[in-house]
Amino acid sequence: MREVVIFSAITIGFHFLFRAYSSLIMSTWPVPAISAFTVDLLYKNSLWFNINILNMNITTVDTTMFFPDCGYIHINHSCSAVKQFMQWVILMVLYPGPWRHKLWYIPAGIIILHLTNIFRIVGLSVVLLQWPAYWDWSHDWFFRPFFYVVIFAMWVLWVEKFSTKSLGKSSDNVNTGATSG
Repeated sequence: MREVVIFSAITIGFHFLFRAYSSLIMSTWPVPAISAFTVDLLYKNSLWFNINILNMNITTVDTTMFFPDCGYIHINHSCSAVKQFMQWVILMVLYPGPWRHKLWYIPAGIIILHLTNIFRIVGLSVVLLQWPAYWDWSHDWFFRPFFYVVIFAMWVLWVEKFSTKSLGKSSDNVNTGATSG
C-alpha cells in the first residue's frame, strides 16, 4: 500500500504542478519542439492506421483528419502526450529502483505511451464514425483516463519486477546449495 501512496503522490503532485506552470513550461525549450514532433508523429501514425488498416475515407489538412459527413479530429499540442511522457519520466526518476533498469524502462514506457496515444486517436476515429454522439464522452472519460491506467500498469510491472525491493525479494530465494534429507 505504501507504494501506491508514493505513486499517487508523485502522479497527483506532477499533475497539479504541470497545470500551475504549464504556460511557463510549454513556452520554454525544448517542450515546444518535442510537442511539435510528437503531434506530427501521432498524426502520421494514426492517419496511416486509419487509412491502411481500417480503410477509412479521410481527407486531411495540416494535422486534421476530416471524416465525410460526421466531423473531424484535429491533433494539437494538448493531444501530443508530452505531459504523460514527462509524468512517466518524473515518476520513474523519483521512484526507487536501479538505474541500470531505469535507463531502458523509461524509454520503453515512452514508446508504450506513444502507442497508447495512437490507440486513443484511432479509437476516437472509430467513435466519430460509428457513435458520433459519444465522441465527447469517449474523449474525456474513456480515452484520456486510459493513459493513467497504462502508466499505472507500467509502474506496477516496475514495482513487481525491477524495483530495488522486488530485486531484493528474488535474491532472498536463491538456492544456497544446502540439501535436506
